[in-house]
Amino acid sequence: MDIPPFSELGLPDALVSAVAALGYEKPSPIQALSIPHALTGRDLIGLSQTGSGKTAAFTLPVLAKLDVAINAPQALILCPTRELAVQVCEEVHRLAAHLDNFRAVPVYGGAPIDRQIRSLRNGPQMVVGTPGRLLDHLRRKTFKTDHIQTVVLDEADRMLDMGFREEMEDLLGSMPEEHQTLFFSATMNQGVSRLIQRFGNDPETVSIEQKSKTVDSIEQSYFEVRNRSKVEVMSRILDMESPRLAIAFCNTKRVVDETTEALIARGYNADRLHGDITQQMRERTLKRFREGTVEVLVATDVAARGLDVDDIDVVFNLDLPQDPEDYVHRIGRTGRAGRSGKAYTFVFGRDIHRLQMVERYTKHIIRRERIPSVEQVEGKRSDLLFEALKDRLESGKFDQQQEYVDRLLEQGHTPTDIAGALFTLLREAQGREGETIQEDRHPDRPTPRRTGDDAPRRGERRERGDRGDRREFRDRDDRRGDRRERGDRGDRGDRGGRDFGPRPVEEGMTRLFVSVGKAAGAKPGEIAGMIYNEANLSRDDVGRISLFPRHTLVDVRADVASNVVKALKHAKMKGRPVRVDFDRQG
Repeated sequence: MDIPPFSELGLPDALVSAVAALGYEKPSPIQALSIPHALTGRDLIGLSQTGSGKTAAFTLPVLAKLDVAINAPQALILCPTRELAVQVCEEVHRLAAHLDNFRAVPVYGGAPIDRQIRSLRNGPQMVVGTPGRLLDHLRRKTFKTDHIQTVVLDEADRMLDMGFREEMEDLLGSMPEEHQTLFFSATMNQGVSRLIQRFGNDPETVSIEQKSKTVDSIEQSYFEVRNRSKVEVMSRILDMESPRLAIAFCNTKRVVDETTEALIARGYNADRLHGDITQQMRERTLKRFREGTVEVLVATDVAARGLDVDDIDVVFNLDLPQDPEDYVHRIGRTGRAGRSGKAYTFVFGRDIHRLQMVERYTKHIIRRERIPSVEQVEGKRSDLLFEALKDRLESGKFDQQQEYVDRLLEQGHTPTDIAGALFTLLREAQGREGETIQEDRHPDRPTPRRTGDDAPRRGERRERGDRGDRREFRDRDDRRGDRRERGDRGDRGDRGGRDFGPRPVEEGMTRLFVSVGKAAGAKPGEIAGMIYNEANLSRDDVGRISLFPRHTLVDVRADVASNVVKALKHAKMKGRPVRVDFDRQG
């Protein structure tokens, strides 16, 4: 396809200049086909995969037809999620940078509606929003459609999948009779076809054939991993590859919460993103993720579309999605803007068959990988530490610290012993202690194909040397290790624990009482995760966590203790209210 430059697509000079300032040399195929058709005023159907440049394909012709002298909404862009609405609105402002007196506002649920009402009263020429909140404004008469000339449905298939059919129909039915409708979608399914038949006016169709439904620059592989081993395997990969940013996708909000808390307990800067997170928290989480403060984002598919971050190195599918198309959208978060990326998928049992469906859909072989061993992770960390130390020595940018070295030499330590001890300290400070998992026993053996209720056959259990999928010995070892780590003396009751007495509070710390304990299934990592996320603390703010059958004692920095109690006033864990207060018996 011979693609002309932006200057030959019929766009005004102001828009061509804005595009050039953003560094785009020539349009993408969907932009080259869509923009001239959309400028004619005809309805349009644009079919192209995610990441192909659809936003500019509909934004540029819409901006070209706006009259900035009219302070009223003239264009409406519908998006399936809040994240995508914000992303599209930001792109609109970048493309309209050379248009004077232009205003566009994002409108979505979860944000204060009074602020949106004030923005709409200021007369923006373009409104970008989600169907539910836009319909709410329409019914309140705070959003008027009298001057609407163009309506864009971005990710129309996704909006229908999310159950917005009635809202979309009500919004489209309220538009002026003479207006242009642009339908943009990754797929053309029956729902989209019916919507176009009802509200489209003999639309022109432009389609970009996709030879491969996954980006060639993404290296895709999978591991056969049991549910309880997934966090450990992901941790090993993170330790070996040290990605700048990573996303881990889960199918349910509960798994997102549990995974995030487990990662935080292991020392990773992790945060979560799913439908129960408030809009303010979502925006703060995404901001921290873009800045690199959060290195691992654990999310449901709410983040699979509309996440505008180009530096994501790795995507983990901790759960295989039900729809192969969702797999494509998930891994499409990496390998963007000409960069390479990696996608790791965890499967077990019947998941293998669904993974084969994904391979047929994407026409791409997903390679099986061997789970890294603890020894491999340690070796990789040692190599990274060696290279970092060598680079620092060669650069000469370090303090001599001759006084300390001389003192150690005077005490009889050899230079080799001193260097070895420093290496050991650095490895301990930078790493974490690996956990032995069942997959370590037979790392090269594929998971047996399972039938019925996915339980292994008796012969397979004998061959593996275990008793089904039980956890008696592992749980016993875990409990023993927990007791060593906490410094308590077993599984005593509340009174027993208090009689022996917890360790004294360190200077500068305050002890808090948390009304859940081991009897409710609470774990130290879950308690820590709740405090980190709800009270927005760092790891240095939280000290020892002592778990008892019916309560937990947590040491936090004295200067943040009151804020922690206040932030956790309405906290819940495993669906149950949790009371957090100062420990009155300490």
